[in-house]
Amino acid sequence: MTPSTLPDLLRPASYVSGRWHANPEGQILLDAVYGRPVAVISSERVDFAQALAYGRTAGAVVRRQTFHERARALRALGTYLMERKDIYYALSTLTGATRRDSWVDIEGGIGTLFSYASAARRDLPDERFWPDGKVERLGREGTFVGRHLLVPREGVAVQINAFNFPVWGMLEKFAPSFIAGMPSLVKPAPQTAYVAERVVRDIIASGLLPEGALQLVTGGPGDLLDHLEEQDVVAFTGSAATAANLRVHPNIVARSVPFNAEADSLNASVLGLSVTPEEPEFALFVREVAREMTGKAGQKCTAIRRAMVPSHLIEAVTDGLRRELAKVTLGDPARDDVRMGALVSVEQRERVRGTLQKLTAEARVVISGESELLGGDRERGAFLDPTVLVCDLPLTASGPHELEAFGPVVTLFPYDSLDDAVTLAKRGRGSLAGSIVTHDRTEATELVMGMASTHGRLLVLNRQNAKENTGHGSPLPQLNHGGPGRAGGGSELGGLSAVRHHMNRVAVQADPSTLTAITRDFVPGAEVTEDVVHPFRKSFDEIQVGDSLLTHRRTVTEADIVNFAGLTGDHFYAHVDEIGAREGIFGRRVAHGYFLISAAAGMFVSPAPGPVLANYGLENLRFILPVGIGDTIRTRLTCKRKIRKDMRSGETRPTGVVEWRSEITNQEGELVATYDILTLVERARDGFDPPPDTAQA
Repeated sequence: MTPSTLPDLLRPASYVSGRWHANPEGQILLDAVYGRPVAVISSERVDFAQALAYGRTAGAVVRRQTFHERARALRALGTYLMERKDIYYALSTLTGATRRDSWVDIEGGIGTLFSYASAARRDLPDERFWPDGKVERLGREGTFVGRHLLVPREGVAVQINAFNFPVWGMLEKFAPSFIAGMPSLVKPAPQTAYVAERVVRDIIASGLLPEGALQLVTGGPGDLLDHLEEQDVVAFTGSAATAANLRVHPNIVARSVPFNAEADSLNASVLGLSVTPEEPEFALFVREVAREMTGKAGQKCTAIRRAMVPSHLIEAVTDGLRRELAKVTLGDPARDDVRMGALVSVEQRERVRGTLQKLTAEARVVISGESELLGGDRERGAFLDPTVLVCDLPLTASGPHELEAFGPVVTLFPYDSLDDAVTLAKRGRGSLAGSIVTHDRTEATELVMGMASTHGRLLVLNRQNAKENTGHGSPLPQLNHGGPGRAGGGSELGGLSAVRHHMNRVAVQADPSTLTAITRDFVPGAEVTEDVVHPFRKSFDEIQVGDSLLTHRRTVTEADIVNFAGLTGDHFYAHVDEIGAREGIFGRRVAHGYFLISAAAGMFVSPAPGPVLANYGLENLRFILPVGIGDTIRTRLTCKRKIRKDMRSGETRPTGVVEWRSEITNQEGELVATYDILTLVERARDGFDPPPDTAQA
């Protein structure tokens, strides 16, 4: 689908309280390229109090799902949306975005769904709660213990998004909140709300999410914030000024509603003092600055606004940028020969021009002018050519460190020492992203340590990572997106850290058996269940947390130690040298630690074929006391937790991972070693598995 095949006038509706709310009257939006009417938008008929109440009530269905169930739904949703991406690209073009710009927004946003689905399946339990951290022993006898649990907040995640990334900005907030078990109410910026609305319309039509998991308000926010309650959360992306106003909203303050802000910031990139024009890092720096200026027409909260350049390279960098920017073609982003489209609106263009005028009070323009327009309307469209300024007195100037031109504008700052470069970077008073371009590792270390306290993310770019690096301005699901100070003081993404933001952390204190029952995660000291049936003869479905086996005893002999040393080649003196061992810390020869693990396996394994298919791994190994010749050991093996595995393509046997706590004790009953064993165990096929013929295909 192309822009020419879209409806004459889009009428994006709000989806609240389980139904669509359309309003024929409202604000008329113009396309960014030709200035033609493209959409009518309004939220006048939305009852915000009812919408929030509906989300809290309907959200109970989401909370009743486990992390893994929500992850499967998120993965299926990502696949569903990817199949419908063409219409999103067509709509995105109307906002002034090129195909490359839209790829970051659309497929980057959908990719975030896949990323969070994978992280939840890999790192979270198949439960409605998340045990957080280790069990703490609170009494000397071990009968009183405590552990933290994370549980979903019983409110609505209100997500207020900026205009520049209507798809990614929505999905990168929705994914972690949904995984956490919180329903979302999304409020996109009006200028590009018609793109977000189409994605939400497809999400609702998919039927993949529980009703109430996602609501949408396309117009103004009305009195939305007045109806927030203590269990709700707010996530905001936009200007620093708006964030400052919203965080002190009387209702947010009175009810202590968590408020997470990701605001625009004056992000800096530093060209290392050691770099010469002949080195690859010089060209990398010039290309990165030009790319950040022109990608999304500079409308990125992570874009480079300030570039610190060694004083003797200012002219060389300016010339390099002039050559690089001369390659940038401006015009209708629907054309294949256009590399930079328009700003989102004429109003936005005029705001940038106004800020640019203020910047010239303390900086001089070195690159500007109007290039040939390849399609689009120069006046009615929101086009603005790239502009580069130089601030000759950066240490005493104020405007270039405080005013952000949210468009294709960058200011170069000359510097003479690394201390000055760090000082200039910090003048931004907190940034989402920063970059350092150098191949000198000492220089990179000094700059990273100097800039780290005022940045949310730092990229060190050089010849070694040039091909793989994702760029200065590209947030990744696995890494923090946010920053201190002016950048909002918040944090998004960062892997499962964003999931935590939507959960309440509660400390639970109990006896070990009760805590095991609550968490379904074995706590040392809890009651165990011993059976005549060996636990390795039980399927995944039959094994229960707390099932345990106490093995027979085995006395360690000198022959055991000598044979193990010969088999492995480990002739460390503490094991085989009588004199050396006597003078060592143990005062005698001791068995190899890995012999103890091997001997324990020999005692607890049931060797015949059965439901246990393989050893999947070993974790948390600790050797506590030495075991010498003549000591007697035995092992207790206890089911600690169970993790169902999804079947992969080509697999024919459904399986799960069983984690066992292994405790090796000596003849005095003292713990000599402890570790967790992971086994792959066959399970029964269930409703989440593909049909047998599909799995084998």
